[in-house]
Amino acid sequence: MPSLNDIRSTFLGYFEKQGHQIVPSSPLVPRNDPTLMFANSGMVQFKNLFTGVETRDYTRATTAQKCVRAGGKHNDLDNVGYTARHHTFFEMMGNFSFGDYFKREAIPFAWQLVTKEFGIPAERLLVTVYHTDDEAAEIWKSVGVPEDRIIRIATSDNFWMMGPTGPCGPCSEIFYDHGEKYWGGPPGSPEEDGDRFVEIWNIVFMQNEQFEDGSMRELDMQSIDTGMGIERVAALLQGTNDNYATDLIRALIEASADATSTDPDGPGKTHHRVIADHLRSTSFLIADGVMPSNDGRGYVLRRIMRRAMRHAHMLGSKDPVMHRLVPALVRQMGAAYPELHRAQPLIEETLKLEETRFKQTLDRGLKLLDEELAHLPDSAALPGETAFKLYDTYGFPLDLTQDALRERQRTVDTSGFDSAMAEQKAKARAAWSGSGEAADLAIWFDIAEAQGATDFLGYDTETAEGQMLTFVRDGKEVDALEAGETGWIILNQTPFYGESGGQVGDTGWMRRLEDEDDMAEVTDTQKMGGGKVFAHQVTVKSGRFAKNEAVGLEVDHKRRAMIRANHSATHLLHEALRRALGDHVAQRGSLNAPDRLRFDFSHAKALTADEVAQVEREVNAYVRQNSPVVTRIMTPDDAREIGAQALFGEKYGDEVRVVSMGTQSGSGKGADGQTYSIELCGGTHVAQTGEIGAFVLTSESASAAGVRRIEALTGEAAMAELRGRDKALSAIETLLKAHGPDAVTRVASLIDERRKLDNEVAQLRRELAMAGGPGQGGGAEAREVNGVPFVAQVLSGVSGKDLPPLIDEHKERLGTGAVLLIADTGGKVAVAAGVTADLTEKLSAVDLVKAAVGALGGKGGGGRPDLAQGGAKDATQADEAIKAAEAVLEG
Repeated sequence: MPSLNDIRSTFLGYFEKQGHQIVPSSPLVPRNDPTLMFANSGMVQFKNLFTGVETRDYTRATTAQKCVRAGGKHNDLDNVGYTARHHTFFEMMGNFSFGDYFKREAIPFAWQLVTKEFGIPAERLLVTVYHTDDEAAEIWKSVGVPEDRIIRIATSDNFWMMGPTGPCGPCSEIFYDHGEKYWGGPPGSPEEDGDRFVEIWNIVFMQNEQFEDGSMRELDMQSIDTGMGIERVAALLQGTNDNYATDLIRALIEASADATSTDPDGPGKTHHRVIADHLRSTSFLIADGVMPSNDGRGYVLRRIMRRAMRHAHMLGSKDPVMHRLVPALVRQMGAAYPELHRAQPLIEETLKLEETRFKQTLDRGLKLLDEELAHLPDSAALPGETAFKLYDTYGFPLDLTQDALRERQRTVDTSGFDSAMAEQKAKARAAWSGSGEAADLAIWFDIAEAQGATDFLGYDTETAEGQMLTFVRDGKEVDALEAGETGWIILNQTPFYGESGGQVGDTGWMRRLEDEDDMAEVTDTQKMGGGKVFAHQVTVKSGRFAKNEAVGLEVDHKRRAMIRANHSATHLLHEALRRALGDHVAQRGSLNAPDRLRFDFSHAKALTADEVAQVEREVNAYVRQNSPVVTRIMTPDDAREIGAQALFGEKYGDEVRVVSMGTQSGSGKGADGQTYSIELCGGTHVAQTGEIGAFVLTSESASAAGVRRIEALTGEAAMAELRGRDKALSAIETLLKAHGPDAVTRVASLIDERRKLDNEVAQLRRELAMAGGPGQGGGAEAREVNGVPFVAQVLSGVSGKDLPPLIDEHKERLGTGAVLLIADTGGKVAVAAGVTADLTEKLSAVDLVKAAVGALGGKGGGGRPDLAQGGAKDATQADEAIKAAEAVLEG
């Protein structure tokens, strides 16, 4: 029985023998099709070859393409785990011809591979053709397919189109008959959606071009695009019609069962199938640079991750489990997709961090869901407002709520959800609209079209002359700015840097050349109109500034120098982080201001103290090296060739600026083997790294899921930070009357003493409470309620965390019975209840707590039958709470 890996190798090897170039799978994030969220078929990376926009040094290709369908038009998420063949991740094997061969070669290739190489019985196969494609039907007959097993289809199922216009053509598909034991009919029949006949191959004959007026003509270059889902073929070759029973996916299911100590084929079967599928899609997406977030591709990734994590939770998993399954995936697929090996640490860290965070909110979200359902009739849909609250408060995507309800035969009022979402967006829009930004936006594009792009001179100089082309004030274009007025000035050229790439805009001064006493202060510089126009925000201090006049321009040199130092330090920091943490580190945002720098980067956990020290030490080593900072202009391809790092969120044209700094011995990143940092960057930088002065890392924290943030200082600000730290340390040493290591030992001793005192105080509070001292409810005498010894006590000066040990002491004194403690902690009320072990079968502490909390004006409460806790706000109703608990005891 061939494994899935064997099938992949056989497919690629067969077409390689037929003169096809084996092309690696493209990333899941398409590089050449912005209309797609993820690669969803094998032809995506070849789209420009089919249209003739691009050519390569081969005209035949074969691939095993990784695909994800979990968002947008192609979204199979809801069905995953419940059917035999739906996946979020799958592999599409294909062979392609770009104007080389056509139908007469493509059909025999397919038939030979399926019947000879894979050994699938020909009598179990049937094919479909587009109803007017007589040529394809005749070719199928010529390879041995009987006419009664060739089905003509007149619908779009057998006519493929790239879009409303563009390349298109008829399709021909191969179906496998799994036999009469499965319900279903052949394609084109009313029962075609059954499981008996399964499509395993599709050949697209790209022979036409569709135009907007509905007309169609034959393409000059006729091409072939095929696709074979490897999971479906593996299923039939391994004697099943269930993709989840194939060797690769079964191995992941068994890994899930082992990690959760559950039966892979028991009641949790569906949960394991979801986990196995979602493990593949999430791991491959992370390996291709997608990180969980609240929008775009990152949001889809988070939805998939959280769906899998909820199913792990339903299997009884108390701790994060998804990251523990990654090694099993790497063993199965790492040889075919080496990016899994490279990204394994990042995948594991990201999954563990996301699952840890999600588990913190999952219980609360599901509890809210249970509470809402308890108030609804059995068949009623969950209100859309509740589903939106789960999404807005607990991070539950709508489909996750729908998935949770599916198991209870419930639905969601999706129109109500949409209404709640629209209402929130309307409120946000109303709050934002007052800024006037939307009204201002169009004017900048008009100016860019009328005046052209601003020529930036600031790489080489901080002083220049320019001509004032136009002005914007209060959102409108004007001819001049008078003394005292504030507005925007647009010039034909400028040395002022416009904010972009994380670097803030320059400030400085403008002076009219005709009368230098006429001066305007530049308070900000921004790129407008799609980045073409440099807009200078100014306040005119004296004189009048009018169109077409010449002005002298001077950047604030000291401020620019501090910005340059911080920006160059950011490049050194980026490389130091990559070397300390791994190649998965990539920029996810930055700020280069005069007073500080901030750098966000992809990494799933906090840096250790040693890692922070290593990074800071390495950056400073290259600062002291005082090596030249070299800037070059080259094509993006040439930049990538020498190892340049592209910056997050930046778009690059035909030419890019490449900034290099630092010289190292031995093997390095650059083509010369010696350059330390090489990045694509449009910002301004120091001439020598020594101009940075010093680098001090001031904080490291979380910025978003899977993203860390470092803040740091350079130059004089860094030295001031160090002086401040030294001054603070000296003051501490004086107070402690200890110095250096002795001060550390003294602080540790004080902390230990404080901890012991806190424990002693807590113990005294508990003893006072047990003794019934002042303010402790007058003692803790037991009384019988319905035959059960019952202690109820209202306490003060006791914290919520003190209640469980007090409960235990009361239970030990009682021997048998129940306890209720209510603690007024100042503004909040903590409630705890306990039941001795001999009574828990007929009496639960949870019921006692819920009753008491409800009487105190709170909601909920939970725990175990022997110990439960809850909270409320109104301690004045303590007597009512005790009565409510007694009512529970009385049954």
